[in-house]
Amino acid sequence: MTNRQILQAMSGLMAGMFVAILAGTVVANALPTIIADLEASQSSYTWVVTAELLAMTATVPLWGKLSDLFDKKLLLQLSLGMFVVGSLLAGFSHDVELLILSRVVQGIGAGGLTALAQVVMAAIIPPRRLGKYAGIFGAVFAIGTVAGPLVGGVLVDTSWLGWRWCFFIGVPFALLAIALLQRTLRLPAVARREVKIDFLGAFLIVAGVCALLIWVTLAGNEFDWASWQTAALTGAGVLLLVAAVFVEARTAEPVIPLGIFRNRTVTLTTVASLLVGVAMFGGTVFLSQYFQVSLGKSPTVAGLMSLPMILGLLVSSTVAGQVISKTGVWKRYLVAGAVIMTVGLGLLSTIDADTSFTLLSAYMAVLGIGVGMLMQNLVLAAQNDVPASELGAATSVLSFFRSMGGTIGTSVLGAILANRVASEMTKGLDAAGIPAGGDGGGENSVPDISTLPEPVRQIVEHAYGVATADLFLIATPCALLALLTVVFIKEKPLKTTSGMERLAEEAATAKETDKTAVGS
Repeated sequence: MTNRQILQAMSGLMAGMFVAILAGTVVANALPTIIADLEASQSSYTWVVTAELLAMTATVPLWGKLSDLFDKKLLLQLSLGMFVVGSLLAGFSHDVELLILSRVVQGIGAGGLTALAQVVMAAIIPPRRLGKYAGIFGAVFAIGTVAGPLVGGVLVDTSWLGWRWCFFIGVPFALLAIALLQRTLRLPAVARREVKIDFLGAFLIVAGVCALLIWVTLAGNEFDWASWQTAALTGAGVLLLVAAVFVEARTAEPVIPLGIFRNRTVTLTTVASLLVGVAMFGGTVFLSQYFQVSLGKSPTVAGLMSLPMILGLLVSSTVAGQVISKTGVWKRYLVAGAVIMTVGLGLLSTIDADTSFTLLSAYMAVLGIGVGMLMQNLVLAAQNDVPASELGAATSVLSFFRSMGGTIGTSVLGAILANRVASEMTKGLDAAGIPAGGDGGGENSVPDISTLPEPVRQIVEHAYGVATADLFLIATPCALLALLTVVFIKEKPLKTTSGMERLAEEAATAKETDKTAVGS
């Protein structure tokens, strides 16, 4: 394909990715209003947030495997269609149960978009040329991440629109993506062997992953880490995944081919993706809360304050991708990205309530530069080193583990944040001689800074500043482990043929081998 044909095909992919990112970010500032309007509980608040993430994380490997067996274009359009259905259900919800169900449908669709967009890119673009296009997806990621919370806040605050438009707004983009994919994406049909779908393995993987993700999401909030609920969920999750491994090792068409982990590059990039998810998402997801509570900024300003990190990610991913496409050398950028990400997290571990925005912006930019050089190029390294027939499985495995790392990091660090805030606030109130209960919040609620008296406000700001810095300090070793993992990845020349071309070559080779075997 020419550059023009690739860009035309990517237009639909970019619209689809924008939809997936927007779905996860647009409700961030709207949820308090949504929960109050539906007269729901705090636990329902948690489930509205986690339902989509659980569904997306658990189904990514399934979409990846399906892309190795069925038409990728049709699967992309199906995932977008599911997103439209989920969005409409969410927008018309009149009770929280339907809203949670609709978020599950949205999550399944978003899981397909997350996995399939990268699979299709690898199918139509040779690894040697893939880097130069990664910056475009970086731009889409940046716009969706920054615009989502801002758009959500504006919609909620506009009386003639309201929170329901937080869900409706993604529908036109999804329909546009379906139309663009139909018009621009041309994937040649490749002969496949008889398809056998591993339904049992798929069920065991989804059930096992959901059990563990529900545990890390609710532990420390709904129940203690050391409790019978923890024992039940972790025990069930481990048993289900052990059974899944047993089934996957013996089925003809496994959802996750265990053989791909014999590939050193796939194994190491998978481990690195998990660690990046823990360090990156687990640390940065609480920055918005730090901006609003510790620095006293509005939701809109808090969204704008994350721009330095997003811009750093965008610039580094674009520049690194262009250089990799030009030179064919990629490992040095993985190592440099891991080093810079570790430094960025370390710098952010020094922040407090008095840190200037200039210094904070520099620290966030450093983190964004590191993540931009590392995250997308891990996928490139894995895609370059697997047979074309396993592109979908390898890509989805990396996306799955990165998403799971983010879920684990967010849940565990969230529990640590709550405990640290409660401890610091208790200590500060005692030192100031202020009776407990006058802080306007506590372990399970975020105080409204604007309503607090000055002495209490300073204590709350300090508590959230110290606690947020601790999260980055805890995330730093994860980034360091990711660096050690990346160092052991062996650099191999980037292939100059696309996934579809390699698949055709592999099919032709297999056919010749069969003829030779019959002839002998």
